Amino acid sequence: MCQDRGCCHSCLHYVLDYETPKTLVIQSKAVGFVFRFTQLLVILYVVGYVCVVQKGYQETDSVISTVTTKVKGFAYSNTSDLEHRFWDVADYVIPPQGDHSFFVLTNIIVTPNQTQSRCPELPTPSSICTADCDCTEGHSDPRSNGIQTGLCVNYSDTQQTCEVLSWCPLEIDTNLPKHAMLAAAENFTVLIKNSVTYPKFKFHRRNIMPQINSSYLRRCEFNRITDPDCPIFRLKHIVSEAGEDFQSMAVKGGVLGILIDWSCDLDWWAGKCYPKYSFQRLDNKNPNNSVAPGYNFRFARYYKTPDGEETRTLIKGYGIRFDVIVFGTAGKFGIVPTIVNLGAALSFLSLVPAVSDWVMLTCARKKDLYNKHKVTYLNEDSDSESMAMGTSYGTQ
Repeated sequence: MCQDRGCCHSCLHYVLDYETPKTLVIQSKAVGFVFRFTQLLVILYVVGYVCVVQKGYQETDSVISTVTTKVKGFAYSNTSDLEHRFWDVADYVIPPQGDHSFFVLTNIIVTPNQTQSRCPELPTPSSICTADCDCTEGHSDPRSNGIQTGLCVNYSDTQQTCEVLSWCPLEIDTNLPKHAMLAAAENFTVLIKNSVTYPKFKFHRRNIMPQINSSYLRRCEFNRITDPDCPIFRLKHIVSEAGEDFQSMAVKGGVLGILIDWSCDLDWWAGKCYPKYSFQRLDNKNPNNSVAPGYNFRFARYYKTPDGEETRTLIKGYGIRFDVIVFGTAGKFGIVPTIVNLGAALSFLSLVPAVSDWVMLTCARKKDLYNKHKVTYLNEDSDSESMAMGTSYGTQ
């Protein structure tokens, strides 16, 4: 019974005892330094990082953007396949209008005068044959050039391949010029028109600033130092700013990103919002990667002969695809994030005494003395004289 009463009495102490803060002044330079230094770190974090760097007092919104592009320029080529050929925008920009991107043709393999007929398949391990039984009529492979007719025919004086129904003669895509046919494409220019919206703040802006007029637009060209606001870019400068050489990249093509950063501070004391341009190559440019390098695709020009036969010129086009990537976040003062971050700052400051207490009770030389005066137990029978002397009372 006594043990049960003692246990109940002890439980009542834990439940009904009242704790009140006690002020204990520690005249120690070491503990005082830890306390003030920890406070300083918290204040620097809140003011320097949360408020200045992260702008924690602001509401934020993500950008909504639209982009249109217009390429200008022309080139001239003189090859055996396309002798004395003049190229303008309709020839080398494919397609004429793209969604946040445009493609500029720089190199080509041309297979002219193709007609739908029968011809030998190009030599591959699956198409080389010695007799008709090696070819299956009606067989087609997505990686081949046509549908097999079941016949084994001469591809050359020394080699036979399966005959296919296809656009003949077949394209031989190993004859890529070592130098870009449309080398003059480096002097082409592109006008980028970009409009952005931050719907939460009802903010709208274009990359063609209000102070830009038509006469300036006709003569300007983007330069990071002299003309940073001009929306007209020369392709050679775009590629060079991405750390690449235009002529080398133009042989097999590639993908370049035009990055437009619309990160804005919309507060009245810092209300400036201008686009920041940067350029970066996006595809794999590893010179040791010989599998599917660069960027290319095929397209054809169709026409009919005087006798009504349909023919086409097949073009395997190599070139540079430019992707316009728009991103950014806008911030503006908001009372809710300000209160939230202020509350977080106060909670961090409330932890400072706990850090100082831990240093005082575990690392200080007089930690036993500090621990003796840190907590005082008083019961209802304690007199005022004992309290003044700092004597500790309690039920054992």
